[in-house]
Amino acid sequence: MADQEIRDDPTPAAPPAATPAATPAEPVTTPAAPPAAAAAPPASTRPKRVSYRGRTAGAKVSSNQKEGKVEEFEPFMLLPRGPPPLKEFLDIWDVDVLKQPQQINKQGHHTHLYSSDSLIVRRAQEFQIKITFDRPYKPAEDKFAVEFVIGPSPQYSKGTYIPVFPTEERQSVWRGRVVESSDNVVTMGITTSAECIVGKYMIYIGVVTPYGIRRTRRDPSTDVYILFNPWSPADPVFLDDEEEREECVMNELGIIYHGAYDDVSERAWNYGQFEFGVLDACLFIMDKADMPLSNRGDVVKVTRIASAMLNSRDDDGVLVGNWSGDYTYGVPPTSWTGSVEILLDYAGSRGTPVCYAQCWVFAAVFNTFLRCLGIPGRIVTNFFSAHDNDGNLKMDIILDENGKLDRNRTKDSIWNYHCWNECFMARSDLPPGFGGWQVVDATPQETSDGLFRCGPASVAAIKHGQICYPFDAPFVFAEVNSDVIFYRRQKDGTLEVAKVNPSHVGRMVLTKAVLHDGRRDITDQYKFPEGSPEERRVLEKAEEFGCQRERASVPQGDVEVEIPNLDVRVGDNFDVILKFKNQSDQRRTADVYVTGTVVYYTGVPSAEVVFKTPKVKLDPQQSKEEKVLVRGEDYMHKLVEQANIHIIATGKIKETGQIITAMKVILMHNPKLIVKVTGSPRVSEEMYVSVEFTNPFKFNLENVDLRMEGPGIMPFKRKQYSLIAPGTSITWTETFSPRRAGSTKLIASLDCAALRQVYGETELTVQQ
Repeated sequence: MADQEIRDDPTPAAPPAATPAATPAEPVTTPAAPPAAAAAPPASTRPKRVSYRGRTAGAKVSSNQKEGKVEEFEPFMLLPRGPPPLKEFLDIWDVDVLKQPQQINKQGHHTHLYSSDSLIVRRAQEFQIKITFDRPYKPAEDKFAVEFVIGPSPQYSKGTYIPVFPTEERQSVWRGRVVESSDNVVTMGITTSAECIVGKYMIYIGVVTPYGIRRTRRDPSTDVYILFNPWSPADPVFLDDEEEREECVMNELGIIYHGAYDDVSERAWNYGQFEFGVLDACLFIMDKADMPLSNRGDVVKVTRIASAMLNSRDDDGVLVGNWSGDYTYGVPPTSWTGSVEILLDYAGSRGTPVCYAQCWVFAAVFNTFLRCLGIPGRIVTNFFSAHDNDGNLKMDIILDENGKLDRNRTKDSIWNYHCWNECFMARSDLPPGFGGWQVVDATPQETSDGLFRCGPASVAAIKHGQICYPFDAPFVFAEVNSDVIFYRRQKDGTLEVAKVNPSHVGRMVLTKAVLHDGRRDITDQYKFPEGSPEERRVLEKAEEFGCQRERASVPQGDVEVEIPNLDVRVGDNFDVILKFKNQSDQRRTADVYVTGTVVYYTGVPSAEVVFKTPKVKLDPQQSKEEKVLVRGEDYMHKLVEQANIHIIATGKIKETGQIITAMKVILMHNPKLIVKVTGSPRVSEEMYVSVEFTNPFKFNLENVDLRMEGPGIMPFKRKQYSLIAPGTSITWTETFSPRRAGSTKLIASLDCAALRQVYGETELTVQQ
């Protein structure tokens, strides 16, 4: 880089055309993928990439992996006979970047858990390197700089070439200082800027001589990864809560909530953000997105690109979404136990999408991406999440004139639950008060600026109805604030509002509690209490920005019906109880239609298993129960993977014409895996883990897939059973040796076509 560059000239001398393949310090490796984990073929055959010639002066700089050539000796003048002997000038014997986990850099930067042989540090915080010269360093005579280079075409003005000087008199955008000088060894402290590019940098030491700059050779062992820094107040991702940082950046284990709001289920997930190869895989995702290096210091742009790249709908991203129930060419979404295998498969195949995912898998892998790069992230689950077809705040359910559900005309769907991510950041592009937690969602639902992505959208803006601010706030607002509108369809085809339920959608929003396995209800961060004056003002504000609501008011009826909670195991017979209450002083007769439908968790119906039409007679002020039997033999072989039955009771009061409605999602509870650990829980000591399961059903379970893993103690392992007969038990035993001390979990899953979402886990504390 010329002598002038070390004097802060922003024009590098390294020619951009020379781009030999990179030699990553932390190569992305992947375990042998089983046939079931086969990746999807490319979405389309892409046209050949056209040259940039004639359109731009150079190729787009969007690869962290490609390296530009940096000359070992860069002359200041024409030297026909080559450089003269430089023995009398300062020479570099060794560069030590202090990269061991127990050394000052990784400990001080909270990166000691990364399974990497390279130095990993965070922005806006000093780290140290030791440089050994051939003689003592003389500040008055010797001029040198530590040069950081990223990408194939380093330029000072683009932030891809940064010289760092040891003296106060000469500083660049990154600051340097001599921490200690002893004999031939200089310890230098380097503080990166709070806006610098996040990625992997090459390090060179350049010494100025009268003839040119002498540099160290390319040495992959000195490469440094620079990440976002939630510990630094200068970084936009700064999170001023140590416990939140421990949970949302450092915790490798998560809990994902699913099921129904009044029957919440949970499953553990291994984010594995510190596992070997995962950091390189996350950087590869940005390379695959063709994201300019100069944009990779902006957390808003990074998270927006990632929300598109975690799904494969339009850019060959990481995961293929599949809600069909047919997973022949990949892994069922319910089978995954962690993110590591997915990310390593994607990076190891150089960008072939991995099959398959549903919302919680998209959210879990996205969470790994966020935490791995240093962005505080968490998964939230919204119970009864609206996904309508026309972008308003209404979920339309159509009934016929007698109050019977019209499935053919009801097109809007309410997901039993939907998982997305929140990430923490300042939003300098928004007015004050709208920073903090932001919604990002990688599940492909709607396009945003032409791609399937969502966010970042300010949670504070959603709560206060300020949905005019970027990005995609109206969509998220509708997911938690839509009204359920029951329409009665007349014979002439017109629709009349029969009932409005304003509290069904967005019933509860959950995330994992900080540093323990409990739940945290964060519904109040998304919306004000139902019926409060603040909620009315928010909805009026949202209407000003184009969200349509149903304004019709329906008279309050005098007959109510509700369906209480049920605890049902898969395969059991059970009674659906309808509780009627006549609040009038007159007799009432209700003609009721009870429909029980097996549904996907997205609310989409699969098969009807119950249809009853009881007539209920109520005396004045009477409460009465009506039971509807649902038999296991009627639904067992029709269940889809999440084992949900959606009961809808609708009807008409004969005397008044009032429409009554009640809805309940009945979640079938699956059997559990039993996970047991034996042996001494110490680092590098061999231990045993066993997974036990008994088939409780009267039919065979075929082609059963078992998976198991644990962060820091056991890599992903898999076993298949061709058949588990009724009443038969299996025991799968594996050995493992913990790699590091601390509290962790072993997570296991069992999956087959007849039985999905069977999990087990056990906690383990490993001693040093």
